[in-house]
Amino acid sequence: MTRREIIKLFEASGLALTPSRPLTLFTQYNNKMDKKEFEVIIIGGSYAGLSTAMTLGRSLRETLVIDAGKPCNQQTPHSHNFLTQDGSTPKEISEIAKSQVTKYDSVRFYDGLAVSGKRSNKGFEITTSKGDIFTAKKLILATGIKDLMPDIKGFSECWGISVVHCTYCHGYEIRNKKTAIIANGERAFHLSSLVNNLTKEITIITSDKKDFDENQLAKLKQHNIQIIEKEISEIKHQNGQLEKIVFKDGSTEIFECAYASIPFEQNSNIPKELGCKLTENGHIEVSFMQKTTEEDIFACGDNSTMMRSVSMAVSSGTITGAMVNHELTQENF
Repeated sequence: MTRREIIKLFEASGLALTPSRPLTLFTQYNNKMDKKEFEVIIIGGSYAGLSTAMTLGRSLRETLVIDAGKPCNQQTPHSHNFLTQDGSTPKEISEIAKSQVTKYDSVRFYDGLAVSGKRSNKGFEITTSKGDIFTAKKLILATGIKDLMPDIKGFSECWGISVVHCTYCHGYEIRNKKTAIIANGERAFHLSSLVNNLTKEITIITSDKKDFDENQLAKLKQHNIQIIEKEISEIKHQNGQLEKIVFKDGSTEIFECAYASIPFEQNSNIPKELGCKLTENGHIEVSFMQKTTEEDIFACGDNSTMMRSVSMAVSSGTITGAMVNHELTQENF
């Protein structure tokens, strides 16, 4: 049953109809669907996955989106630097996107977690945590990454709110504030150069012995950027809004916000299972057409680029959908 058919049933029965209710029922219906074979399976239904699904839906490709509904930016209050959606919440953008994608009848949604994948004589076989198995000729990984939070009390509660990773996503909103940069070496120096245009109150917290060469130290001094080599024990905050940083020696420093460079890992083990090569930074290696090192597998979004933003995820998803449709066209024409 399509989303439009569900809406018509509601209208005919006189039941209350809200914008999200047809989408919810559409997802529930498709989770019970008998259809198991598709042309394309997309693992991940956030911005990159939905963008890919729209492109494929508009090309009438039988597509399944498997999504567990746990985006990495779910506690970020607002999304920025994305035309037409600047200042919207991540959830608002996702809901609009999904409601638009569901208009394309060849795209189905499955609410659940894809836990394993393997090649089969039909292309790929994907198994979910509920034990459902789906097959497709092409596989798209829009699985995202998982941030690995440091062992600092209060850090995760502030992540994406007042402790952030990107000047382009959040810098304007925290401009002219007393700012900490929680990083060391080249990453801290790079962030400092960007943040210096947004505020003149910058302190680098290396949490270890500082790792800068003489030229970098001279440049930091020139811009009055201080360096603290102490380890952080806690971030004091109110509802995710940073107030001060507590160090392991008991001393404290007042800050209003912070940038942090933290490690990450792939959010899904399926890319590794299927042999996809990773870069030195831990991203899935892709070509300019979003193709991985494995035949018929594509990747898009945060899992395959350092450019981590909603707009970049949407862009890579559009490219992926077009390239997958191109390959299917060449194979079938």
